[in-house]
Amino acid sequence: MKDRSSLYAVLAMLAFGLLPGLAAAQTPFKLYISADMEGVAGVVSDQQILPSGFEYSRFREFMTAEVNTVIEAAFAAGVTEIVVSDSHGNGQNLLIEKFPKKVSVVRSWPRPLMMMEGIDASFAGVVLLGYHTSTHNEAGVRAHTLSSARLADVRINDKQVGEGEISAAIAGHFGVPVIMVTGDDQLVKELQGSLGNVEGAVVKWAHGFHSARTLTPAEANDAIRAATARALGRLKSFKPYKVATPVRFDLRFKSYRQADMLSYLPIVERIDSHTVRYVAKDMPAASKFVEFAVTYEADMDP
Repeated sequence: MKDRSSLYAVLAMLAFGLLPGLAAAQTPFKLYISADMEGVAGVVSDQQILPSGFEYSRFREFMTAEVNTVIEAAFAAGVTEIVVSDSHGNGQNLLIEKFPKKVSVVRSWPRPLMMMEGIDASFAGVVLLGYHTSTHNEAGVRAHTLSSARLADVRINDKQVGEGEISAAIAGHFGVPVIMVTGDDQLVKELQGSLGNVEGAVVKWAHGFHSARTLTPAEANDAIRAATARALGRLKSFKPYKVATPVRFDLRFKSYRQADMLSYLPIVERIDSHTVRYVAKDMPAASKFVEFAVTYEADMDP
């Protein structure tokens, strides 16, 4: 009887969280969310995605709401911790006061792992939210890769890639799979073609670089919520996106000047007038180079 009473006491303490040592021993269930803005429902031009745009303040709310939808669905599915990367523009778009506890946010630039800063092998999966098609894609709203102003083509090991594949390859280095993507129909098609049968939430249908038929924010969040639940429900079916090493990373600039200057570095090979190649030992090393090549300015403020 005494033993039974002790068992009941232990069970009661577990139920009310009074045994922190045992609780701490439970394996964390972590999710990483990389959030861009071009793929958010309703976004069609710079008026929604740049701080100077007349709709930007409203669309920060919509972007934050889409991320929160993933967070809520993930916690409902048993996720215990979430890291969110604010991966658009200046990296300071998400309204962090609207997020619940157990969520941390990566903000601003530069970052060694770019849109995936903070990822490591402890995460169960990655969600790419609000992403857009790559610069070589003929369709898709706001299609570009890393820099719409500077880059005309980006390749990993001779394969044309967009930001989705780059982020997936960085996560894949750590053995973490992308489990879901959200954006326009062309983005979902592009990434499912590269990454396999990842879950996709289509929130708009592209008519061109600056036009689309879009869901309302409320209906977009319904689609994102359902896709998150589906993805977490079949977590073991996803595989990390890995690229062969060493990694050949080619950047083709719209102007020859960047290629000219980068070719002064002994670690960089100039492929043609507008293209340079960097060979990295792995994706984290490649990411550091690309972050430098795309963002460095001689007159950067201290």
